[in-house]
Amino acid sequence: MKLQERLFLSYLAWRTRPAVIRRHLQKIRLPERRQVTFPAADKIRVAAAQVEAKLFKDVRAYVDEMARIARSAVRDGAQLLVFPENNNYQLLGLLPGVDKLAKEAKTAGGPEKLPVADLFRAVGPIFLRIATVTFSWLAKRLGLYIVAGSFPCPEGGKVYNRALLYAPDGSLLGSQDKVHLMPLEISWGFSPGKVFRVFPAAFGGLAAPVCMDATYYETFRVVAALGADIVAVPIANPEEYNAYLALRGIWPRVQETPVYGIKSALVGKMLGFALTGKAGVFAPLELTPGGNGVLAEAKSFDREELVAATLDLAALRRLRAHHPRLMDSNPEFMAKYLPRLYQANAK
Repeated sequence: MKLQERLFLSYLAWRTRPAVIRRHLQKIRLPERRQVTFPAADKIRVAAAQVEAKLFKDVRAYVDEMARIARSAVRDGAQLLVFPENNNYQLLGLLPGVDKLAKEAKTAGGPEKLPVADLFRAVGPIFLRIATVTFSWLAKRLGLYIVAGSFPCPEGGKVYNRALLYAPDGSLLGSQDKVHLMPLEISWGFSPGKVFRVFPAAFGGLAAPVCMDATYYETFRVVAALGADIVAVPIANPEEYNAYLALRGIWPRVQETPVYGIKSALVGKMLGFALTGKAGVFAPLELTPGGNGVLAEAKSFDREELVAATLDLAALRRLRAHHPRLMDSNPEFMAKYLPRLYQANAK
């Protein structure tokens, strides 16, 4: 690393140091809810943020944005809040010349030419520290479970797209690396995760596979088998919105499993990308008033929104105990053919 780069990273680290972020957070007027409570009826209020992509030149503006969304969710009674994938790309605005870098990549052959993994090997630890301080503080102050979204995380020379989850006491509940990368992420030099995890929360099991992970039914089958009751999916889709294409994700997975699903989306335009998606809260058909599997969904696919719904976990457990499709399985057939099939495809 050149001396000029080292000096800039030192300056960036100083400019975004935890003390600056904490002091700023303390100045923001937020309700103090020290302990999250769950009624005896096993119901939980959840919220999904549809965040409009912006480039922030000051870390305090980013913190303000995250705090404003969290405050809105709490006003709606949320006990669990989900943010989108790539939820710190907005911090690229702290880097001088980032717009020029995007234009040069477009001229050179497209966004796949962007040196994203190399970029986050340098700034990733600083950006990750910003996210850690911000979301840990918000979770504790608001007494809220927060899926902070996902962040490019350098580790051992590799870069993972990693979701971070925080508990109401501000502690890190866990992290989940994206297992199914998009071709664009592979071209950028990202590395895929290897395992899915489920994290114990006061209301039950919580999983947070990232974006493309929800395209494959195995993902939800695995986390459900590990004890997930709620599956949060942060997304950032760099494509034109198509309702039928969007159906490849969370909605069918929720019906197959069954679990509750929460999708949060990063939308808008940033660095030459048009990001689209609809945040929503989804449930098995039998647990939705309209019988359509949707408890709440954003009206737009490219503007900021916040959607919320109440999940009845006792009703979910009753449905699982008597679900006709869950009874209709053939474990001997799956044990015989599926391992062989997956091993063949892995070669």
